[in-house]
Parts: sequence; structure tokens; C-alpha cells
Amino acid sequence: MKLETKRLILRPLRMSDAKDIVENGNNLNISRWLLVVPYPYTLKDARSWIKHNQEKWKKKKKEDYTFGIEIKEERRIIGGGGLHHVNGHSAEIGYWIGEKYHNKGYGSEMLNALINFAFKRLKLSRLEAGVFAGNPSSGRLLEKYGFEKEGYKRQARVCKADGKVKDEILYGLLKKEYRR
Repeated sequence: MKLETKRLILRPLRMSDAKDIVENGNNLNISRWLLVVPYPYTLKDARSWIKHNQEKWKKKKKEDYTFGIEIKEERRIIGGGGLHHVNGHSAEIGYWIGEKYHNKGYGSEMLNALINFAFKRLKLSRLEAGVFAGNPSSGRLLEKYGFEKEGYKRQARVCKADGKVKDEILYGLLKKEYRR
């Protein structure tokens, strides 16, 4: 399965993507905003993540859809995104993109594709996202597509990359509120 936009292909990860994942993910400016990504991020970490996600793709009843974000022009993975804890009604959405690909519109393309997949193909009616406080660009991206702030959890999560306890801002989007 793959999702395609003008400049991106969202597809299941392959072991051959490991080098690209490390190149883009081994960056504290990226991993400090992600819950379970360690820093430094090694080839072993990338291969483990790929294998874990390949196993999830094999399940008949899918509760997780993690895609590699491939830039068509370069034919390489620049990040990852997906839907997690899919339960037939709702899911959590998460994503990351390598720093050198920031501010080029790739995040918007990817997020739009994931939202359309969730609401049109999976027929979900709600999406949720958690963003660490201090990461305003991710919050702005969600708000651009109609996500609303629904809560603030103080000292809610420990970031694996930097070991810091962080506040989390909760966002939600209902299908009927989605702005393309």
C-alpha cells in the first residue's frame, strides 16, 4: 500500500531505507520532539524500527500504519509518518521529517495524505495528536488542517532522546471539521 502526493510517496519501510532514516533521524533537533526515538540514532535503531513496522504491516487486523516518506525527486526517505492505535473510530497521528527538508511544504503534503487516508479509506471519524510543548511548528501544521487544542498535560512524557520530562499539548480533529 502506498499514498502518493505531488512530490511524495508514503509507503511501507524497507531495510534499504535504514541509511536514509539514520541520516535524517540522527539529529537532536528532530529526536527531542519525538517520544521514543533515541539520540544518537544508529543503523541498528533504524533496522529495528523498520523490522517492527514490517511486522505490523503483516497483521490482518491493522492497528498501526507507519509509512516512510519518500521524496520522489530524490527517491529517498526523508522521514516517517503514520496512524497509530487505530480502533475503527479513531487513531493517533504522528510524523517527523529530516531537518534539511523543513519549511518546504513536505509536512503539509504528508499530513494531508495521512488525514485523507484516515477519513476516506479507513472511515475513521476522529484523529488525535500529541505535541511536546516548545514545538510550535508541529502545532501550527496540525492547526492548518483544522486540529484543535483539546488539552495540556503537564510533565506527561519523558523524551527518550534527551531524557527530559516534557509537557504535552493534545490536539484533535473530527472528520466533519477537516479543512483541506
